[in-house]
Amino acid sequence: MLFHSSLRKDLGRNFWSSLVVLISILITITLIRTLGQASKGRVNPSEVLQVMGFSVMSQMTTIMALCLFIAVVATLSRMYSDSEMVIWFSSGQGLGHFVRPLFGFAWPFLLVVFFLALFAWPWSNQQIHELTQRFEQRNDFERIAPGQFQESAGGQRVFFIDKDSPDNQVGKHVFISTLEGSMESVTTAQTGRINLLGNDRFLILDKGQQWLTNRDTGEMRLTQFEHYELLIDDDVQRSLADLTTRHASTWKLLQLPSKENLGEFSWRLGQGLACFNLILMALAVSAVNPRAGRSYHLAMALFVFVAYFNLLNVGQSWISSGRVAFAPFMLALHGGFFMLACAWLAVRHFNGSLQMLRLFTFSNRVRTP
Repeated sequence: MLFHSSLRKDLGRNFWSSLVVLISILITITLIRTLGQASKGRVNPSEVLQVMGFSVMSQMTTIMALCLFIAVVATLSRMYSDSEMVIWFSSGQGLGHFVRPLFGFAWPFLLVVFFLALFAWPWSNQQIHELTQRFEQRNDFERIAPGQFQESAGGQRVFFIDKDSPDNQVGKHVFISTLEGSMESVTTAQTGRINLLGNDRFLILDKGQQWLTNRDTGEMRLTQFEHYELLIDDDVQRSLADLTTRHASTWKLLQLPSKENLGEFSWRLGQGLACFNLILMALAVSAVNPRAGRSYHLAMALFVFVAYFNLLNVGQSWISSGRVAFAPFMLALHGGFFMLACAWLAVRHFNGSLQMLRLFTFSNRVRTP
């Protein structure tokens, strides 16, 4: 019991410290990227924190798996370097006896990783998609900033207003340049306001003029008006763009088992399976010589983690393209990694047990008169 409690205490300390550091780094990187998207007009500046929060949530599966891996490697490496493992081995605790307390500590986090990968990942991606699409699909008049030329969503119009009202519904000194085919029009008006008729949104202009130019023939026409209606959006209630596989729920992926959906499902399910296998692998990799440095084993542990997660991405691409089938790839990757981790752990366990047995036998011989 003392063995389990002391090990879980060290694991918890390393896990939570790693989680705080990695989340801080992730939040900083995500904030910088989101602010860059907002400056380019891809994200609503007032929704930066929401987009950042959903982005961080979508990356929590990898962060949680990495924190568990770091906690196991750091804890056991320290125990080796401080010669604590020699004490545990001499008391009859082989390396295989660490499996139970490790998974006793890690099983709640494994469930969290599975939940995040299967449910939170698609939901957060869908929320980000809806926020960005809603901002991109706002009407052209809402895109206008006073004193700035602004291009419309389709790129066919250029707007300019001198000033607007507090509710962004009325603008003064309006300038609109429109290009439709060979016809180019330049419209100016003293005031403009938004009017909604059914699902169509119109810009109502008062007291202005319009220049029409045929670019093929060079013909020009000037029209002055007191009241002019310009259609901006022909369907305000248009639906969002079709969602990709990363935005679809896990249940929909299983209902429609296409190659793309199975590729996405292999990545989501593989996150949890990889986290499980990496705990076993970390137990075997963390064995170090107290007289040697820990740099080699830490580099090896990092290489194993990066290689495993890169294989998840490669497998998703291969399954989506039809190069490999879903079941054989999952069995080969995760089953093979599990067998490799168990074999490596068995070698470490019995090697340590044999060494302790030889040491114990040698000490008894020395004591025998």
